[in-house]
Amino acid sequence: MIEHVVGHDPDCLFCKIVAGKIPSKLVYQDDELYAFHDIKPWAPVHFLIIPKMHIPSMAHLQAEHAALMGRMMVLAPQLAMEQGCNAYPAGGFRVLANTGDEGGQEVHHLHVHVMGGPRPWLKG
Repeated sequence: MIEHVVGHDPDCLFCKIVAGKIPSKLVYQDDELYAFHDIKPWAPVHFLIIPKMHIPSMAHLQAEHAALMGRMMVLAPQLAMEQGCNAYPAGGFRVLANTGDEGGQEVHHLHVHVMGGPRPWLKG
């Protein structure tokens, strides 16, 4: 059964980061989105983009989240270039969203990883 989306989960690691209760290395924020560097980067550039609203995973997205997800995907290339990824087509980046335990999701708050930079990468 899929839980419903709530505005904030006091036990969620990423909700605590958004609230400033846990430090992070900020990349970007606005009213809806928060982006920060991954604490265990796989690539020279590796950050996460999350909604400030607590949405547990991609499996919880509904039609009303389409604009939010669109904003995340449009923001990814802009931030990737600002963080040091090389330009397309020779450069580039990867956007990854793990969903659920079998999908490799470790923190159950919707997030996308943005990774890039010269290879080889630690993982991926």
